[in-house]
Amino acid sequence: MPAVKIPKKSAETDMTPFVDIAFLILTFFIMATKMKPPAPVEITTPYSVSSKELEQRDALLIEMDKDGRVFFTMQTEKAEDNAIKKTLISNLNKTRNLGLSESDMNAFVKNPTVGVPFAQLKQYYATTEDRRKDIRQAGIPVTDSASNELFYWVRDAVTVFAGRKISYLVKGDNAAKYPVFKGVIDALRRNEQFKYQLITTPEGVPAGSDLARTQAKGGNVETE
Repeated sequence: MPAVKIPKKSAETDMTPFVDIAFLILTFFIMATKMKPPAPVEITTPYSVSSKELEQRDALLIEMDKDGRVFFTMQTEKAEDNAIKKTLISNLNKTRNLGLSESDMNAFVKNPTVGVPFAQLKQYYATTEDRRKDIRQAGIPVTDSASNELFYWVRDAVTVFAGRKISYLVKGDNAAKYPVFKGVIDALRRNEQFKYQLITTPEGVPAGSDLARTQAKGGNVETE
């Protein structure tokens, strides 16, 4: 009786479907990831213990570095909210006679972070985007109440955000001086904005503190 020959099967695995899946996953993450714009200045925030997490939504971010420079950033919850940014810079261009061109205002829409006085804004946006990154911005004037330009940025931002809930975020360097911080708060108060969040670097809750005992029970301590 002849022997039955068992057909040999290849031990190799076809990797083509896995390559397709890998590219699909990579494409998903590229399309879904929201890139964070580069920070205008390096800031070392003070440490604190907080039970609240920073909410990711429409916000006005005000930053202060150790040299007393103030920066204003308009953050929007939706990536397609360019019209709001355009309205803000257009309003300021008219009311403060900035003389900005359409190209200048579009540059703000692309990167809505400002750290120069009104008088330098046109010159700042007149430079190319690559060179603009190397410019040391002087900061928005805030220490003199009569020429506190941050007041106007906040005022017009509140107007264009009408009907939407805004978070007011203040991020100051640990070495920032009090007059600068006071100028920032004055700009918010003059716009009747009395609640804001201070951005700090979190640290561990001290053992035996009220916050530690509350968290151990599964609760939260609310902070203003």
